[in-house]
Amino acid sequence: MKSKVQTSCLLRAQGECKPVGPEPNSLAGSQKTAHIPKDGEKSENDVVPFMDVYNKSMCRTREMLVDIFQEYPDEIEHTYIPSCVVLMRCAGCCNDEALECVPTETKNVTMEVIQVKQRVSQHHFLLSFTEHRKCECRPKPEVKAKKENHCEPCSERRKRLFVQDPLTCKCSCKFTQLDCKSRRLELNERACRCDKPRR
Repeated sequence: MKSKVQTSCLLRAQGECKPVGPEPNSLAGSQKTAHIPKDGEKSENDVVPFMDVYNKSMCRTREMLVDIFQEYPDEIEHTYIPSCVVLMRCAGCCNDEALECVPTETKNVTMEVIQVKQRVSQHHFLLSFTEHRKCECRPKPEVKAKKENHCEPCSERRKRLFVQDPLTCKCSCKFTQLDCKSRRLELNERACRCDKPRR
């Protein structure tokens, strides 16, 4: 059976014939092929799944760049090379504005840096830094203080004259009637102080 591609003897003198038709490469070049992404390959517009976003945002230890002068603010006479170091520090979200990510376990790590003094001398120097090992979400200091001191003060000016029950917030005078009488004075219950007796 003859091939559908017509043939022509191009080199009759030598008795050789070559098939006449489009070159294989030219066919491939004229056709556009769709890009099929391989397994695990991500495109620029891929959406990061919620659990990946959530897990990466959790409160935990992470590698962070920390400025040396932030750790040693009194070292104003020296500069350091490098000027910052990589430390494991707590960071992340707590999903509650009243909480913050704080370390619950730390360790000290010593690092070798170059200490330069006013561009005159430089030498290798050892600095100690605090690294975080464990983290937790704990109440922020200002929130904790508000919870502990939820009572309004008995008096802004005369706090020392009052005693306040932290549970009921009830105010009572520090001095009693007996305290005042022992000093030949009378208790002023409104001002919570011992005054001279009225005549």
